Amino acid sequence: MGFKDRLIVALDVDDAGKARQLVEQLRGSVGMFKVGLEPFCLYGPGFVKAVQEMGGRVFLDLKFHDIPRTAAQAARAAVRMGVYMFNVHIAGGREMLKAVVEAVQEEAGPGGIPKVLGVTVLTSLGTEELRSEIGIDRSPLDQVLFWAELARECGLSGVVASPREVSAIRARCGKDFLIVSPGIRPAGAVPDDQIRISTPAAALRAGADYLVVGRPIVKAADPLQAAREIIREMEDAEE
Repeated sequence: MGFKDRLIVALDVDDAGKARQLVEQLRGSVGMFKVGLEPFCLYGPGFVKAVQEMGGRVFLDLKFHDIPRTAAQAARAAVRMGVYMFNVHIAGGREMLKAVVEAVQEEAGPGGIPKVLGVTVLTSLGTEELRSEIGIDRSPLDQVLFWAELARECGLSGVVASPREVSAIRARCGKDFLIVSPGIRPAGAVPDDQIRISTPAAALRAGADYLVVGRPIVKAADPLQAAREIIREMEDAEE
């Protein structure tokens, strides 16, 4: 898998024309497009199909978190949309995770089984936020590892986790466990609302399989050039 194939662009924009333009510009230069809550709520499931028809693979980032049956039914819908991967909150618990995995295996057809990723601790949260706002006394690293192990036990393909926890997850969960890292910022970029962030090269060196980049690309004056610069930074991981 080449470096460009490991770059996922988050299509978090509030203009459908701009979103489609980004796909047209970037589809041959990046590996996947993330359709999250903002574009999905604005444009609907048809937007996923539009991205696919333009030649883009889709990471459906809706973070399902509900009772087991509801989450499983949502997973079936994601499979029918033909997405390459989608995610669920590991905080939904063991029974929800197992129900999702079972539903995906039952629903998948000739198109293959999409990757199911578990969301660990959001990159906007630090130790203080976990403790004072959510009531979790573990550090972000300890909580991420706790949830990553649960995801692996329940048959998920991997996790979404901050680049700061990647090396520990890799050591705990093995080389075949997928790790997708948001919170990626090019060298010198502002962190925005992210707390636990990293540069592209550092995240890959730590063991991430895929990197998710949004604003540094989609808000750039030249998104294609911005994507190419990030890919060049990813290539630095080999040095």
